[in-house]
Amino acid sequence: MSAMELRIFTEPQQGATYDDLLAVARTAETEGYGAFFRSDHYLAMGDGSGLPGPTDAWTTLAGLARDTTTIRLGTLVTSATFRHPGPLAVTVAGVDQMSGGRVELGLGAGWFEAEHRAYGIPFPATGERFDRLTDQLAILTGMWATPVGETFSYAGRAHEVVDSPALPKPVQQPLPVIVGGRGKKRTPALAAAYATEFNLPFGDVGATAEQFARVRAACEDAGRDPATMSWSAAQVLCVGADDAEVGRRAAAIGREPAELRENGVAGTPAEALERLARFAEAGCDRVYLQVLDPADLDHLRLVAAEVMPHL
Repeated sequence: MSAMELRIFTEPQQGATYDDLLAVARTAETEGYGAFFRSDHYLAMGDGSGLPGPTDAWTTLAGLARDTTTIRLGTLVTSATFRHPGPLAVTVAGVDQMSGGRVELGLGAGWFEAEHRAYGIPFPATGERFDRLTDQLAILTGMWATPVGETFSYAGRAHEVVDSPALPKPVQQPLPVIVGGRGKKRTPALAAAYATEFNLPFGDVGATAEQFARVRAACEDAGRDPATMSWSAAQVLCVGADDAEVGRRAAAIGREPAELRENGVAGTPAEALERLARFAEAGCDRVYLQVLDPADLDHLRLVAAEVMPHL
């Protein structure tokens, strides 16, 4: 199997403090994972209480930028409905500076209507959300690429920027931008135009390969070499040294082992490696492992010891 990077992906809206996330990030850093990512949500999903309540993604990443030293940090994904593009450009560039150039921005159109209602965030129709995403990608990448001393202007369907000083700049040029999702037309086109990485979350191997093919075609249509894109998937993680440990970890997150084996990187280390090999064959060069029990740091250590060395 070709080399594959493993990254840790958390869902703090389901219930996690900053200290919980810091412990996961530091463990991931020590154990050699490529990155620590978190969702950008304000409302718990499903039956969970979400206690003690949500944490803001970029506030969290700013803290982690100072409390970690080497691991990369990012979002899967920030919603274009949550923030105006200019202030988001300032925030992300600032956190990149705070981290010494370790930040990556995943950006999406937004989808979770209930969280918008719960926190007073406007939730426009799908077409307008994609217009906002398009404009934000153009503005963010345009601002960061504008030379110091020059100004940036942009007129889109949802956002307009006039004579912006386009400051501050991130350390990284370019700062990595991740676009993902299952959309068949606008999503591949946006990825081809703006993304350094395309991510397909929680799809099976076949769906992943099909969407990668659409994005490759969009790259070629745009005159971009698809080899300049990184390709990733996100999969729920539930690995145990034996079936009993798999069962305990599945129960802790309210899932069934058989379902997790079907839909995630789950089972014994050997089963996890087999699943990851199939994603590698589909074109993935990195996989985000969704960790739903942030208190179980031994889970990360097991995967680092028994899976990662074989990738």
